[in-house]
Order: sequence, then structure tokens, then C-alpha cells
Amino acid sequence: MGRGMNRTLVQRALGGHAAIGLLASALIYLIALSGTLIVVHDRWQRWEQPGVVEAATISPDAAQAALVAGAGVDVGKPKTTHLYLRMPTDDLPRPVVTTDHGGHYVDGDGRIVAPEAHAWTEFVIGLHEYLHLPMTLGLIVVGALGVALAALAVTGVLAHPRIVRDAFRLRTRHDPQIARADWHNRLGVWTLPFVVALALTGAFIGLGSVGFTVLARAYTGGDLEKAYAPVFGHEPAPNPAAAPLPDVATALRTLAARVPQAVPTYIIVHDPGTRGQHVQIIAEHPRRLIYGETYAFDGAGNWHGANGMADGAIGKQFAASTYNLHFGNYAGLPVEIAYMLMGLALCVVTATGTTLWLCKRQRRGLGGERMSACWSWIVWGTPLLLVATVWLRAAAGATAPLVPAFWTLLALGIVAAAAWPRLAEAVRLRRIVAVSVLVTAVIHLALPGGVAAGGGIDVVAAALSLAWLGWDARGLLRSRRASSPALRPAGTA
Repeated sequence: MGRGMNRTLVQRALGGHAAIGLLASALIYLIALSGTLIVVHDRWQRWEQPGVVEAATISPDAAQAALVAGAGVDVGKPKTTHLYLRMPTDDLPRPVVTTDHGGHYVDGDGRIVAPEAHAWTEFVIGLHEYLHLPMTLGLIVVGALGVALAALAVTGVLAHPRIVRDAFRLRTRHDPQIARADWHNRLGVWTLPFVVALALTGAFIGLGSVGFTVLARAYTGGDLEKAYAPVFGHEPAPNPAAAPLPDVATALRTLAARVPQAVPTYIIVHDPGTRGQHVQIIAEHPRRLIYGETYAFDGAGNWHGANGMADGAIGKQFAASTYNLHFGNYAGLPVEIAYMLMGLALCVVTATGTTLWLCKRQRRGLGGERMSACWSWIVWGTPLLLVATVWLRAAAGATAPLVPAFWTLLALGIVAAAAWPRLAEAVRLRRIVAVSVLVTAVIHLALPGGVAAGGGIDVVAAALSLAWLGWDARGLLRSRRASSPALRPAGTA
């Protein structure tokens, strides 16, 4: 009796351990897949809203007009504490003015042309950065998973002494399980530097906010602004007395004269419309990994100096470099493509690693058919639901409930897979994913402005979907020929 109870307890403990491992793998997969997509988040934002008037450049005077127009949109609303102007870039040739209450696209003259409504892009970014949890908790969870991913990558290589020697050996014509193991191991080796760098910078970004919170409580009485000040600069004393909006045009001209190599990307007006207002211009420096240097100006556009991200303390330069290193926002499209390919490889490594583990459990008689079905839904149901949220966004608009819809359907899919494992057959799901991506891409190309706004994404997505369906059909035809006696070569059993 006692032994039976102990055995039952052990089996339940093992089942719980496996479920926790599956949950961690699922979260890493979600972060990896969404991270692969948001490498080109600016392009997705443009893709999501085709037909918006675009402007490749904006003059200092037009920037001033855009900020005035943005402030005017908020008439009758609570006073905004910040006013932002995002300058146009090659990836997103649309200036955007934003307040605490929302954003609007502006044209080359600084006139508002359309509301900013890229809810799906923000949904995917939120999934990657904090899993749609409360911000602080989500950053902690994602940061911790980054540390775990780095440890898995390193220990995985160390656990296989021949893994580097066999880095280019693929036994794809043997047993599917062996082929899966080979792809897992080889991609793990090929992407090791990328994965470790990505995981550690992600952990730094995610857990950095927690560290600053601890420092604030220990040294600044809980004041986060003071804790961040040594890295990101000090805030001037506020003065709520009314004043005209700052002279941003003069600030931009001053920056161009003093630092001609700097390329402004963001203009931030703190406490706009008050005497205590001040301006920060974030500008990229060519051939540097930092996300940008921050230049400070007062309300009259007078120069107050640089923060030191470009040439200050090493700690500042390191902090300013982690963002671009993690998200691949440097050196243009070639680096973005490389990051997306590496991200897809990480998805494959995560998917195959957990599949191998589940298969091993089944061979040992520990069950796992239902867990395998749940994992199949995670791997193929997730991209399917991402496509479904695109359609939900198109049907219901920018206020569509994307987050609850995604997580509810993901959870229902897991329950269905556990109850009826055949519903989550991987081959069927991946074909549905390929067809849904193909249909979505073709329809988007047909929309007004669709070719200009996201034709490149659509063409690539359609081509990959067709290639996948073709490869899948080839494999299906080959397996049918192999199983049909009439089609077997003479002399084969």
C-alpha cells in the first residue's frame, strides 16, 4: 500500500515536472517566434496601415508644425506630460507625433493625415517583451527566461562532445527522430553565439528595470528618475506656469550645426506648454551600435549638451548598445534578415528539443501522447493564431481585443489537444498555417497601398508558404509511392 502510494506520488511529481518543463519551453518558443517577427516591427507597422500618406524627410519647421498640431489634437483632454515626434526612417517613412492620449501620422509639412493604429504590431511587441503580463512582472519573467535560454544553449553544446565536430553532418535520410536530433544539434551549434548574445541582452533589458527599482529603494527613496539619472541624464526642476510650446526648429538646426553626423530619430518635449519644459533629441550616430545619443535643449532651443551615450562612460555606452544588439536595429536590412533567420533557427531548436524530450518519455513508457499534442498546438497553433489576430484586427479595427483573443484561443487549443490528441496533428496544422499565410499575403497585396506599404513582406511570405506547401506535397507523394505495392520497384518487399 505504502509502496503503491509512493509510486503514484513519484509519477505525479514526474508529470508535474514535465508539465513545468513544457510550460517553460512554450514561453521560450513564444518569445522566440514573436521576437523573430518584431525585428522588422517598423515594416509591420507600415504593413498594418497601408494607404497612409508618407514622407521620407521632414524639415525643422515642419517638425515644429507637427508638434503644434499634435498638441492641438488633445484640446479638451487632460494635459499631456510628454510630446513626441518620431522622425521618418527608411523602414517607416511616416513621421509620427504622439501624446499621452495617442499618436498621429503627419505629412512632410507637419500636417496630421491619419491616426496611428498599429494594434497588431503592438500586440506582437508586447508578446515578446513581457508576454502581455503586467509590465514589471512580465519583464522579470522574460528576463529570467533569457538567462535560462543562455544556460540551455551553453550546456546543450557541452553535453555533446562531438557536436562541434559534427556541425555539418546531417542524417536527414534516416529515421525522422535522428534527423530531428541532427537539426536540433546542428542549428544549436550554428546559432550559439547569436542565441547567447540575444538571451543575455534580453535578460539585461528585462531584469534591468528590476535592478533600477532595487537601487531606487536603497539609495534614492524610491525615486526611479534619480536612479536612472546617472545613465539617462537628469531632469530639470519642473515649473508648471504656462508657456508657448518650445522652439524645436531652432534645436534641430543647432544640432545639425554642432553635430552634423547625427541623424535625429526622436524629439521628446517634457512637460510641454509649461515654463519648465525642455527638449531631448535622440539622434543616431552612423557606424555605432548605440541606439543613439541624447541631446538636451531648453524651451528656447538653446543647447544644453549631450548625455554621453556616444562618448561618455563605458557603462553608458554599453547600456545604449544592448538595445540594438538585441533587436538587430543596426546596419539595415541585411542584418535584419540575418536576425530573422537566426530567430527562426532558434524556434526550430526549441521546437525540436522539446519534441525529442517528449518522444524519449514515450519510449520509456512515461506516456506523453497528450503532452505531444499540446506541444504540437503550441508550435503550429501559435503562428496560426498570429494570423488569426491579423484578421481580427482587420475586421474589428484598432480596438480589437487581440490579447484576450490570442490567449483564450491558445488555452482552448491546448485543452482540445489534451482531450483529443488527433486534432493537433502537426502535419495538418502546418498546412493550415501555410495556407492562411498565403491567403493573407495575397489579399493584403490587393489592398489600396498594399504593395507600397508591405509588398516585400507579402511577397516573401507568399513565396515561403508556396515553397513549404510544395515541399510538403512532395513528401506526401513520396510516402504514398513508398507504401503502394504497385509503385514499388521490382524485388522490394
